[in-house]
Amino acid sequence: MQKIRVSINRESNTLNIWCDEPEKEFISEKTGEEIILKKDKNSLIVGFEKLNLFPGEEDMPVEVTF
Repeated sequence: MQKIRVSINRESNTLNIWCDEPEKEFISEKTGEEIILKKDKNSLIVGFEKLNLFPGEEDMPVEVTF
């Protein structure tokens, strides 16, 4: 079973979720909902990125637990 990797980048205000190896990313496809799909050479989704995760700094959590 493949591990799912989750990371939050506070600097870029993004959430990244990988369901396969990030190195397999070949192309990115932006959707209309501030989501970027990460796809491999066969157009299979290997992860996605959520842009503008937190609307403002006052909404940033002190701690995130998964």
